[in-house]
Amino acid sequence: MSVQAEYLVSGMNCGHCAQSVTEEVGAIPGVTDVRVDLASGKLVVISDTDIAFSRIEAAVDEAGYSVAAR
Repeated sequence: MSVQAEYLVSGMNCGHCAQSVTEEVGAIPGVTDVRVDLASGKLVVISDTDIAFSRIEAAVDEAGYSVAAR
């Protein structure tokens, strides 16, 4: 069973931004898919288990952005 969570990321404004977030979040153990909509800032994380918000937040921060909303 997959778990899907959505977040709003602030600060992304180009394809490289979205790719950085995708790579960092995708490296979290248990994450099976990451989708970023650059226009809306929406981040969708699909995983095989619940991923703690703090882990998502840390990965987005590592990419250079911040989670604006959950």
